[in-house]
Amino acid sequence: MYYTQEQIDHANQADLVSFLQSQGEQLTRAGQEYRWKRHDSLTVRGNKWYRHSQSKGGGPVDFVMEFFGKSFTEAVELLTGEKGAAPPPDSPAPLSDFRLPPRSPTAEQVKRYLTEARRIDEDVTGFFISSGDIYEEAAHHNAVFVGRDEDGIPRYAHSKGTAGTFRLDVKGSDKAFNFCYRGEGERLFVFEAPIDLLSFLCLFKKEWQKQSYLALGGVGEKALLRFLSDRPNIKTVYLCLDSDQAGNDACSRLVELMPEGLTVHRLIPLFKDWNEVQTRRGEIADGKYIREAIYGLKEPPQEETVEIIRMSEVDTQTVEWLWEPYIPFGKVTIVQGNPGEGKTTFALRLAAACTTGRELPNMKPLPPFNVIYQTAEDGLGDTVKPRLMEAEADLDRVLVIDEAKRELTLSDERIEKAITQNGARLIILDPIQAYMGEKTDMNRANEVRPMFRRLADVAERTGCAVILIGHLNKAAGGQSAYRGLGSIDFRAAARSVLLIGRVKREPNVRVIVHDKSSLAPEGKPVAFCLDPETGFSWIGEYDITADELLSGAGGNNVTKTEQAERLILDLLADGKELASEDIVKAAAEAGISERTVQNAKRNMGGILGARRVGGQWYNFIKKKQPPEPAS
Repeated sequence: MYYTQEQIDHANQADLVSFLQSQGEQLTRAGQEYRWKRHDSLTVRGNKWYRHSQSKGGGPVDFVMEFFGKSFTEAVELLTGEKGAAPPPDSPAPLSDFRLPPRSPTAEQVKRYLTEARRIDEDVTGFFISSGDIYEEAAHHNAVFVGRDEDGIPRYAHSKGTAGTFRLDVKGSDKAFNFCYRGEGERLFVFEAPIDLLSFLCLFKKEWQKQSYLALGGVGEKALLRFLSDRPNIKTVYLCLDSDQAGNDACSRLVELMPEGLTVHRLIPLFKDWNEVQTRRGEIADGKYIREAIYGLKEPPQEETVEIIRMSEVDTQTVEWLWEPYIPFGKVTIVQGNPGEGKTTFALRLAAACTTGRELPNMKPLPPFNVIYQTAEDGLGDTVKPRLMEAEADLDRVLVIDEAKRELTLSDERIEKAITQNGARLIILDPIQAYMGEKTDMNRANEVRPMFRRLADVAERTGCAVILIGHLNKAAGGQSAYRGLGSIDFRAAARSVLLIGRVKREPNVRVIVHDKSSLAPEGKPVAFCLDPETGFSWIGEYDITADELLSGAGGNNVTKTEQAERLILDLLADGKELASEDIVKAAAEAGISERTVQNAKRNMGGILGARRVGGQWYNFIKKKQPPEPAS
């Protein structure tokens, strides 16, 4: 009983979803695929199936043989509903009359042959046996190597004796479809025999399933040219033929037959063929299985290529922080504000803290490290050093690049050298404008961008935090993003921008507002005090926005508290009582923090009452008591 190739093709075009449903099997939809309930790791789509737990799949005939225990002819009959025919007596079958030899119920003899005689690893052997591309013939227990077309339909089979030297292509085999593995990658590895292909996978196992592998069944070109025709994604071919005269001659001939546009290399095994390398790999101490790699046997016409970075190949990096989330290591941070409003004071306090291991508000402790401090506005001896001493800095850890012979610029190579030679983790340049270079127009983006790019690269390479101090322009009332001097590209290139300004109703208070943050959510505003009598001190978190700080339209603690008091009076008017958490929610919608609400409640202690109902606190306005009568 046999089937024509037309009948076999018809069976392999069967819709597996419909077939399973006709067999009473339960399926659940998963996107464009269906999952078989009896084997939940198996999905089907059209005439294709894939078992994810074993990384194997195929077409309908293989599916029925694998999961329903049918022989090849039984599988074709079940899928097509047609009986096979007997071949005409004494009449040779046509070349297209290809049928796989009946398979044995088990593959134990083939497994022993491959793993013991040929030393193929069990996982590689198991992969191809599970996929049906290698199986054991029923009659003689030969190993059968199956070649399929792009649709997964068997077109070729080679029988290899598990004992002795028997080998023979199955009658009707099409040599254009030899034993192979089709990956999604752009590289194809070519071998003379299936055993060499399997041996190579054992030797170079890492992520092998990404690429494609083909056995020629000798040294002919038919299978190679057909494979390349079906797989236009292949860009590079590795000829892995035997290390003998026949292999050398075949490589020379195949290179000439390769389509244009391909890159062709040759890998020569350490011994005669790859299976000999695999069986003797214990003798190879250094793991060098390749005798010689010959590159560039053929290459596509050279043209200028665009260098591409694939995101899949980019290493994910965790941001390291000097002061989270305000100042990252390895990035550029801008600190800007109006003259005389605390920028340099903050920079010197930060530098001092870094040299001694002290902490800023909410700052995680760090061991002391060297800091480079460059200033073009203050004298080192009369201004910078006394202020560092006042901040209790370790002066041995504060370094300055000598500019006596040559002024420093943002693109100066001395910056990177100074950082690396001294192990500095922070460099401060105050102000930006003084380090642009006399020929650079800081208002022209095309001049600013390359300079900042080079500086950002230095920060990235060294892991050093770079802080640039900048003045604001005089455009009163403008948004903070457009108040920095020079091109907006200053701000765009920085990963963090801090704005420092004076609170108008509290002239001794300065606030640091996180005006831009590309690496983390913006931090809350932080304030410090510059008291003429007591000196510098940190205040902590402060309610104000960048634009409020610049415009003087309010936003300081006093104004926010007053706003909260008015809101509470409105909410509790006409004798209303309201849960404390509802007052906080209403304040948040008005842009007032919970902390400010609590401050307002303390200020209103004389008129604001509170009582507990169950697990909830309620607030109300106390009723005025009538005045006592005069005595």
